[in-house]
Order: sequence, then structure tokens, then C-alpha cells
Amino acid sequence: MKIGFIGLGNMGGPMARNLAKAGHQVTGFDVTGEVPEGITAATSGAEAATGADAVITMLPNGAILRAVADEVIPAMAPGAVLLDCSTVDVESARAVADQAAAAGLRALDAPVSGGIGGAEAGTLTFMVGGSEDALSDTRDLFDIMGQKAVHCGPSGNGQAAKICNNMILGATMIASCEAFALADKLGLDRQAMFDVVSTSSGYSWTMNAYCPAPGVGPQSPADNGYQPGFAAELMLKDLRLSQQAAEAVDADTPMGARATELYGQFVESEDGEGRDFSAMLPRFEKRGRG
Repeated sequence: MKIGFIGLGNMGGPMARNLAKAGHQVTGFDVTGEVPEGITAATSGAEAATGADAVITMLPNGAILRAVADEVIPAMAPGAVLLDCSTVDVESARAVADQAAAAGLRALDAPVSGGIGGAEAGTLTFMVGGSEDALSDTRDLFDIMGQKAVHCGPSGNGQAAKICNNMILGATMIASCEAFALADKLGLDRQAMFDVVSTSSGYSWTMNAYCPAPGVGPQSPADNGYQPGFAAELMLKDLRLSQQAAEAVDADTPMGARATELYGQFVESEDGEGRDFSAMLPRFEKRGRG
């Protein structure tokens, strides 16, 4: 396939490289001007999109997605697929899908889970919103970039799935970190707590697969000085998207709201920026009840 790829940063760059290595013809554009090896450089998003069977975007937010859509949709051939892998607000995803449909294009919103490591290894999970036929026609691309693509329903539902998942993830990580800090003060050994919780009703992905306590459980960013696998500021972005969505549909999400407040404080008023989202544990270690 002929692919245009716009947004070649920490996530988009490896994804585009994997597509090129698999034999697809990839033309890329990034505002930094940097293009990975094996990718043909374009001077604009519109140039990257011209003549492409699919245009893939990996962008920071909904406003930038809308601006890029304004540029690339007029350059795309009717029937081509606009495949957005960014994590953005549901409203922007649906607006861009409507804009694409009006131009005779097909659109998929397909945010990812798996981080930079998953992008490099081609093991991402995609949460896909949009039509079944557009997903079917791009299934090969998903198979190269990831290990699973789950169809979540119509346009915007991929974003909905991503923000609901990450609202659970953020709240669960906070609970796991609180529990370790409480265990410390109660004199409970961290390994003993892990051995109990990881095999009983406190089981969670944040405890069992991504334990926030160094030296406990499988290797995680906690064992690397909390260098980010998933940065706290990215968690904050996703939590804020969840609360924006909750407000739009009048959903009561008090745990999600509190998690958003805590990560906001951690990133913007404390030392959380640039650290993994599991670095909430040393935060709680240093704090008392007041």
C-alpha cells in the first residue's frame, strides 16, 4: 500500500518504520522535519497524503488533528482511509470522521495502548472506531504495527474505549501506590504485600504487571528510577479527556475526577513531570495524612 504518515515522534516514528520494513511505500511528514530511515520525506502533510491509499496520523491533541485534517483531506483520493492513531477528545474524532465522509473518504479513530516499547516492537493494541469495511481494508497495517485491533463501534468509540480504560488505569495506580505507602507505615513488608495482593482480590494490572514498588514483581519503570514507560503527564492528558467526555454526557465519575486532580497536582505542582505515572508511590511515601 501507499501510505502517508503524519506525526513521526516517539510513537509515530517506530510505527512508520515497521510499515516500511514490511514493504509498504511510506511517505512521512513531521513538523520537526525529522523522518526515520526508510521513510520518504514530504514537505507538508498534504504532500504526504497525495495519492495515498491510507493516511495515518499520530498527533498530540484534538486541535492539531483538526488542523491536519483540514490540510490533508482535500489532498486525499476518494475512498482512501484516514486512520488517526492519536489520543484525542471524542468530539474531535467524530468531527474529523464526518469531515472525511463528506469528502468521500473513510475514517478510523484508532488510539493505541502499549507505549513506545509496543510501537517499536509492533505489539500495540488498537481501539478502533469507524466502519467495518475501512477496518477490513487496513487490517494488514494494524497487524504490522500491533498485536490486536479491537473494533469498538462507530466513529469516536475508539477514543471512548481508550479514555475509559485509562481512567481505570490512573485510579488503580493511585490505589496501588497508596496501599504500598500504607503498608510501609504499618510495618508490612512490600514483598509480603505483593505476594498477597497479586494472588487475591486486590489483583490488578498495575500491581501484577507494572508494580510501582522497586524490586517487587516483574521489571517495571520503578526498577529504573521511574524513568517513564508511560509518563505522568500523558496519564494526566488522558484523565482530563475522560473528564471532558464525562461532562459532555453528564456521567458521574468521582474516582476519575479525583485521579485527575491528583495527577494534575503531581505533574504541575510537584516533581511528576518527566517521571513514570507509577512515581506516585514515592510521592505518597513522603506524605502524611494531612
